[in-house]
Formats: sequence, structure tokens, C-alpha cells
Amino acid sequence: MKQTKENHFKSIVEENGDQLKRICRYYNSDAEDQKDMYQEILVNVWKSLDNFRGDSKISTWLYRIALNTALTFNGKTYKRAKLFIDKDVQNLNILFDDDEVLLKEKREVELEMLYNEMNQLSVIDKAMITLMLEGLSSREIADVIGLTEPNIRVKLHRIKEQLRAQLQSSKNE
Repeated sequence: MKQTKENHFKSIVEENGDQLKRICRYYNSDAEDQKDMYQEILVNVWKSLDNFRGDSKISTWLYRIALNTALTFNGKTYKRAKLFIDKDVQNLNILFDDDEVLLKEKREVELEMLYNEMNQLSVIDKAMITLMLEGLSSREIADVIGLTEPNIRVKLHRIKEQLRAQLQSSKNE
């Protein structure tokens, strides 16, 4: 039996709603704006659902819509758009290659410095970091952003190195 558009949409939202809400939190600190952004993402998913060809995973397609909607939602201020990352994001340690557990106070200070440095990144770099923090592979990020996978890997490596250098510099001041 063929799945109706409504049922397909509902199942997509049920399976991916939390990830979409996190994208909203990354790009907006105000709870009401997050809800508005989430609704706008859902509207855009609904409008585009008939055009999904299945060339990529549904999650990749959704991230692309969510990211584009988040940037558009913030309007002309998107170049200055700040990232708002919860301190308990499990994948945040991806930015660091070591498994060393930091003390809580030291970690909070370093996370605050990290947030500040991440918010100095370009729009595309912020987008790549948020997708990486969501646990997407280089291939999936490439599909969402529209760059080649090797280019994404190089850019992510450079971003990590830049963040490490900035954090080291900030610690030494």
C-alpha cells in the first residue's frame, strides 16, 4: 500500500524532529524564535517533499533544508549569526582529538572560549561545524553543503586547527 504524503511527512518528522530542533537551537537562542524556525523548516520540508528523489539519505536532505531555512530565517544578519551550542552536546569532543576528560570548571571556561571562537567563523564554516557536531560524516556534510568530500575534510581539519590555535592563544593571554 502506497504511503500518503501526510503519513510520509509525519514519519519523517517523528524520526528526525529532534535533530531539526537542535539545528534551530544552534542558530537561535530565543525559544520562541526556535519554535518559529522549526515551523518554517517543517513548512519547507512539506513543500519540498514531492521533489525528494532519493538521491541522498533523507536525513541529508533534511539537514540541507534545515540549514538553508536557518540561514534564511536570520535574514541579512546570517553572516553575523551566532551558534548556540548546548554544553552537553555529546559530539562536541569531535573538535578535539584527545580523549582526555577535562575538569568541569576548566571545561566550562574552555567551552565558552570555544563558543566565542566558533562564532568568529564564516557562515559556511559554522554550517560545517554544526553538521559535524550532529554526527554527520564528511560525505554527508559534502552532500548538504554542496562541496566535495575531500574539500570538506580539508576545511574541517583547518577549522579544527584554527580553533585549537585560537584557544591556545587565548589560554596564554
